[in-house]
Amino acid sequence: MNYEHICKSTVDIATSAGQFIHSKLGKQVVNSVESKGKHNFVTEVDKAAEKQIVEALQKLIPESGFIAEEGTSTKKGERFNWIIDPLDGTTNFIHGAPPVSVSIALMENDEIVVGVVYEIFLKECFYAWKGSPAYLNGKEIHVSTAGRVSDSLIATGFPYHNFDRLKGFMQSLEYFFNNSHGVRRLGSAATDLAYVACGRYEAFYEYNLNPWDLAAGTFLIQQAGGRSTDFKGGNNYLFGKELVSANANVFNEFLEKVGGFMNK
Repeated sequence: MNYEHICKSTVDIATSAGQFIHSKLGKQVVNSVESKGKHNFVTEVDKAAEKQIVEALQKLIPESGFIAEEGTSTKKGERFNWIIDPLDGTTNFIHGAPPVSVSIALMENDEIVVGVVYEIFLKECFYAWKGSPAYLNGKEIHVSTAGRVSDSLIATGFPYHNFDRLKGFMQSLEYFFNNSHGVRRLGSAATDLAYVACGRYEAFYEYNLNPWDLAAGTFLIQQAGGRSTDFKGGNNYLFGKELVSANANVFNEFLEKVGGFMNK
């Protein structure tokens, strides 16, 4: 398998889908917005972008399967499966607010081998393949070198329907408000993780994420020199509904703080 070729073809597919999504900005009508749950929306643009992506990826690797947010294809591949969020940041998109990203990852057996995140407003494409560095629009990127939480800019996502762990989450926010450079919440986990990969943020954490939210972004962080685990420091983050990601220098301290609040 030529991972570089697959990745660069995926970049083209993500970029094309991102351009389609961008062309629909400001044209969204209320009647085309559906609710999948409390504060969890989907639009016709989400569905159309996913259909476009799935069709293109199926041609790229015909035997591949899909784990896709909108369920355009439920085919399961024996060796290869694509993990797709066609429009990460739907609420942002509905309101015309950045960021909005296309997120595509390729999983070979149980390993992510390609990750692509395309942010449509800044036209930034983050990508990596197995054995490569991470890149942003053709330039190699790395996680930051900050070594302490007190020197870190931290990203997170706010819960919008699962409030079971809200108490610990709010305590963690209070701690980071007081002991870091600040906390950011953009509304697109894929973008947040790409920003950790390129050093704009030092760290990210969130609970109740889905695999399509984080598969590509965590792979980018890995290839850029960072780390990702669940809240207990284990590897059950892709499907485990909890994620801590950070540059390698700050990771242990950050995990200790997040875990201390979220594992109560």
